[in-house]
Amino acid sequence: MRLGRVIGNVVATRKNDKLEGAKLLLVQPVTATDEPIGSVVIAVDAAQAGVGDRVLLVVEGRAAISALRRPGAPVDAAVLGVVDQVEHRAVKAAP
Repeated sequence: MRLGRVIGNVVATRKNDKLEGAKLLLVQPVTATDEPIGSVVIAVDAAQAGVGDRVLLVVEGRAAISALRRPGAPVDAAVLGVVDQVEHRAVKAAP
C-alpha cells in the first residue's frame, strides 16, 4: 500500500461492464512528507475520495480487485481510504 494525492477525476463514457458505476481518480503517489514520487496512476475509488485528498493507494492488480469486490474487473489500482494524518520519525542511518 502507498500514499497518494488525488489530483483529478477521470471521466470515461464507455468502459468495461465490470466498472459501471465506478468513480475513477487520477492519483499522484507521494512520500510520507507529501513529495511526489513515481508516475501518476488512474485508480478506482472505493473510499469516496476527492481532489486534494491524501489517500491510501494499492497498485497491485489482484489486491485492488479484491478490495473493490469486483471479481474479473480490469483494475490495476484502487483508492482504499482517505488519510487524516501521517506521523513519522526520522530514522538515523547506521554508522
